[in-house]
Amino acid sequence: MKAPASHSDTEYLAARIKDLRFRFSSRNTLLFDGLSLNILKGQKVLLLGPSGSGKSTLLKVITGLIPEAIEEPIEWEERKTLESWGYVFQDPDSQFCMPYVDEEIAFVLENMGVPRADMSSDIEYYLQQVGLGFTDAHQPISSLSQGQKQRLALASALALKPDTLVLDEPTALLDPEGTSEIWQHVRTLGRDKTLLIVEHKIEEIVEFVDRVLVLNQEGRLVVDGSPEEVQQNHRSLLDRYGIWHSESWNVHDQECEIGVEPNTNFLDKSEPPLLGIEHLKGFYDEKACITMPEVKVQEGEWITITGPNGAGKSSLLMALMKLITTEGAVSLQGQLISDTAEVASEIGFIFQNPELQFVAQSVYEEVAFTLQKEQLPDQQIDSKVEQVLKRFGLKELADENPYRLSTGQQRRLSVASALVADRKLLLLDEPTFGQDAGNTFAILEELERYRAQGTSLLMVTHDPQIVRRYATRVWEVEGGKLQADHMGDRFQVKEGTSHVV
Repeated sequence: MKAPASHSDTEYLAARIKDLRFRFSSRNTLLFDGLSLNILKGQKVLLLGPSGSGKSTLLKVITGLIPEAIEEPIEWEERKTLESWGYVFQDPDSQFCMPYVDEEIAFVLENMGVPRADMSSDIEYYLQQVGLGFTDAHQPISSLSQGQKQRLALASALALKPDTLVLDEPTALLDPEGTSEIWQHVRTLGRDKTLLIVEHKIEEIVEFVDRVLVLNQEGRLVVDGSPEEVQQNHRSLLDRYGIWHSESWNVHDQECEIGVEPNTNFLDKSEPPLLGIEHLKGFYDEKACITMPEVKVQEGEWITITGPNGAGKSSLLMALMKLITTEGAVSLQGQLISDTAEVASEIGFIFQNPELQFVAQSVYEEVAFTLQKEQLPDQQIDSKVEQVLKRFGLKELADENPYRLSTGQQRRLSVASALVADRKLLLLDEPTFGQDAGNTFAILEELERYRAQGTSLLMVTHDPQIVRRYATRVWEVEGGKLQADHMGDRFQVKEGTSHVV
């Protein structure tokens, strides 16, 4: 989009940054060093870059949240911030002001001066726009799945009727159907708006935007062009920085062949199970949220747990860890599990919200925490921590506070902390969300390495590519129940044999 020559730049500018210099107060190196950028009114801009490249930070600078609301060392020669904007953050919980769904939208409407008599119909309208057709919208936000929370955050942003929508990975926790629905709504409702989008899953949106900006790991703007130009002429650069594009999985398949050896013991059902589940029910506020029949998990299985948002996938993992009220029996290596403390030394658990499990003041201490509790020698701890930080691209951030990391870096830290202790069973709730392609593949390859050594994985995911390539078995959950349990596409087993094709 180019402004006519007869009009001033200011008239068509939505935002401008000239010679931006920024660093986090806890770090010595600059993230942006001389970055300059103009955003024109009505442009649809997609911002790409590896995890930790400053995409979310740049959005906060353009909106004025940095430094007006978030104080960090920052300088610029010239800056024009967005005037009217609605923001959907990476973590939707961080932006909610009210405890109930309807009250969250009503809070926005009240500040917009909407008459109380019109609020009920407006609340219903905005919720329906994002696929939240509640029979009763007066329900606790805390009862929603993370995907449903992302939809609610978008509804709140739309209720502001902003000139600009700022969307920071608004579909990271949505199932494929929900992702398509949200982007369809954005395309329709954002047709006359300026859009600033950070997203890793670009298939649904790349044809809608008219401009793509690519940042490298240091926050330098290395590409600024149309979607066609970026995808056709800069494919090798996207691969180098680990940025998702339409052929990322094919490139990965060519470079990394998934092996089935050395562990296919799970095919032998005569072996004692690692995990046994017998008629398990999990409850939130005395209401059943997940029900499981009698199922067994063998050593070395990679079970992906799939299903729509709100189906009960995360609740299943919480029930297995005894973090919610349960009925029925769960056993690990034949021993009944009665509380979380009993299995903490045997099961690694990764929450959907990584920040919920951090206990230390530095990245190094977070990874070392479990090893220190097990009283391993300091030299052995140092060696193991250094290795895992290097494998997950966190070595340079060893002294950083976990809460100062980007969402993608926090997720990698939570996975690293779970893997370093060599648990027999890992429960993983969306371990690859918010990751660029390079880090997604690194996480998956590391998990496969552990599986091949005998670790069993129960992993919630919405990514069908992961299910197809990595799952030895698939649990389909919907409506709080296990609807299907079948072998993954990865292994084709001839009937009556243990032959793996």
